[in-house]
Formats: sequence, C-alpha cells, structure tokens
Amino acid sequence: MKRLAGLAIILALTLGGPAVLAQDEERGEVGVFVDYVRLRHADNTNFWGPGAQVAFNLNPHVQLEAGMSYLPERTFVTTTGTGTTTTTTQNGLRLLQGMFGPKFQTGIGPVKAFLVLKGGFLNFSVSNRGIGAGFAGAVGNITDGDTNGVFYPGVGFEFGRRIGLRAEVGDLMYFDRGANHNLRVAVGPTFRF
Repeated sequence: MKRLAGLAIILALTLGGPAVLAQDEERGEVGVFVDYVRLRHADNTNFWGPGAQVAFNLNPHVQLEAGMSYLPERTFVTTTGTGTTTTTTQNGLRLLQGMFGPKFQTGIGPVKAFLVLKGGFLNFSVSNRGIGAGFAGAVGNITDGDTNGVFYPGVGFEFGRRIGLRAEVGDLMYFDRGANHNLRVAVGPTFRF
C-alpha cells in the first residue's frame, strides 16, 4: 500500500509537472485550515485541529492537491446529575491524516465550487505527551502504528481571488474491518500563486 502510494505521487508529479509549469496564470494554491472530524466508532467524538495543504494546477478546472492535519487528544468534562461534581478526563487518542488526490473545480473567478476525491492514511495514536511531542510521535508511528487507508470524497466552495476562504465537507472513510464513515469539515484561508 505504501509503495503504491509513493509510486502514484511520483507518477502524478512526473506527468503533471510540465502542465503546472506551462500555466500563464495561477499555478496553484496553499492553505491552512481548521479540521473537524466526528469519529463515529469513538462514540461520535468530535476531534478538531490544524492542517495545511498545497495544490498545483493541471488546468483551470483540475488541481492535484495534498494535505495533512493533526487532531490532538480531547478533554472530556463529565458532570453529575445534580451538578455538584465535575470530572475532567483525557483519552489520549490523537488522529493524524494525510491525503492526496485531484480537485475538480468550476471556472476561474472569485467564487468556485469544487469536488475532491482523495486517498491517503489515517493514523490513530494514544499518548500522554504534549501537542508537539504527540505530533512528532504520530508522524514517526505512521509505518508501525495503527494506520488505516482512507478514501475521501468531498465538496466545497472557495471565495476570493489571490487570498480567499475555503470550506469543504465530506465523508472521511477509513478502512479497518470494512469502511468506517466519518463526517469531516475543513475551513480556512487559501493563498493562490
């Protein structure tokens, strides 16, 4: 699976590179976003965290896009029925996801609708480390840890020209004893170059 993903990336860059460099106008975009995932098999737990992505134009309607996000552990607050006792617990579960694939978008202009079809990975790690050390541990744990294949179809809108705002929603499907469907929403600024 990992070798196939690496081969797909190399093939896409080899075939898409000349088309990207031949563009007279925008060549692509970079962006940061807040990523929200509602993990169904963890009692519909809501995870959110930062992410970043980069995309290169193959033509005005198709981009190749890659992104990664890290969703740190959640803190849960539980209150008794009388409201007198509050308990704070952490589950230590962290999510690291990386995805790559095509983005199909409407024409050039300040408002674009788009569809993405991406594949990649979702890594689950459990740690009591801080955010920075937890991220480094999750990255190092991709090949040896609980990493699952992902297919992600999503839709969204972008607003703006050189600097814009992007919002998307989709089904983050990871494969572990069958397909597991999870809501994913990402919102953040984009910068076109």
